[in-house]
Amino acid sequence: MTNESRITERILQELRRDGRLPNTELAARVGLSPSACLRRVQELERRGIIGGYRAVISPQARNIGFVAYVAVGLSRHSNEAQRSFERACLAAPAVRECHNITGTVEYLLRVEVADLAAYKQFHNDVLGAFAWIATITTHVVMGSPKDERA
Repeated sequence: MTNESRITERILQELRRDGRLPNTELAARVGLSPSACLRRVQELERRGIIGGYRAVISPQARNIGFVAYVAVGLSRHSNEAQRSFERACLAAPAVRECHNITGTVEYLLRVEVADLAAYKQFHNDVLGAFAWIATITTHVVMGSPKDERA
């Protein structure tokens, strides 16, 4: 790994920890001048390596008390069925993540809602309304000792 690559990795690591880190502090942490650091960050943004900055909002502030990962298997394995399912997920605010995966099912969802009753409503109204679902397996999150999503 080149020195340039190591510096880039350090910049990305620091910004993953704190996207609001002032440029002067970031520069000091990675061993660059502030102007060189700013140019490097702007180039990473321009190239799409840094895709944006987000606020991490507590689940309590969003009234989220129930989180589950939901594995969904489709009964139809066509582009139309997948696009239709993905549109349904995009339209559902409870679906915070939707991943098309390999294995025994097609999708893994991260669902965040207020409580079990809200999950039941999501399960009935969103998943239950989709005609091509063959299997649904829900894994309820009981705790998250490590969560680096931003």
